[in-house]
Amino acid sequence: MRSVLSPADLTALLRTDPATRLLDVRTPAEFEAEHIAGAYNVPLDTLAEHGPEIRAHVTDPVVLVCRSGQRARRAEEALGAAGMTNLHVLDGGMTAWAAERRPVRRGASRISLERQVRIVVGAVVGTAAVLALTVAPAFAIIPALLGSALVITGVTDSCLLAMLLARLPYNRSASCDVSAMVRALTAGTSPAGRTAAPPLAAAVDARCAH
Repeated sequence: MRSVLSPADLTALLRTDPATRLLDVRTPAEFEAEHIAGAYNVPLDTLAEHGPEIRAHVTDPVVLVCRSGQRARRAEEALGAAGMTNLHVLDGGMTAWAAERRPVRRGASRISLERQVRIVVGAVVGTAAVLALTVAPAFAIIPALLGSALVITGVTDSCLLAMLLARLPYNRSASCDVSAMVRALTAGTSPAGRTAAPPLAAAVDARCAH
């Protein structure tokens, strides 16, 4: 089976192999706003430390999910470095899944991490440009530095700003216990302290039947 799955591929996999684990690597706030029923939430910035534990206990297929697929690919690299070979990435992430009107669980709406990065960068660049024109030309160095940082981000496919924003209280949830999530993931059970989700295949079949 190829490592990158379309929403249709994932739906088929969940039907043929209900033991498949969905691992959502977005922030807890993004996860609570919208996620696939039965998915486990282990944010990307905490994944590396749990990689060996997940590898040691999970032999079923693991499908990595994020908003667009970018963070899921980085998660694939992190878990691959821990020795996992049973990994797949949902192509297009939740954006593609929701666009095809496949089943999701929704909560309070939150701004995605990618949008937060664009908002922060845009606000800083715009403010610095105004200051460079009205106060002192030296402020022009700020957009130059940010531009260089974006080039590095594109080349390395990593973003320090996103990692920092992910740690803000806005992107964290008091109800998210990462250790409990990992224990549930490795055991294949519902996370402690959360309402048990319906079986993945059943949730998919129920939505696709309409």
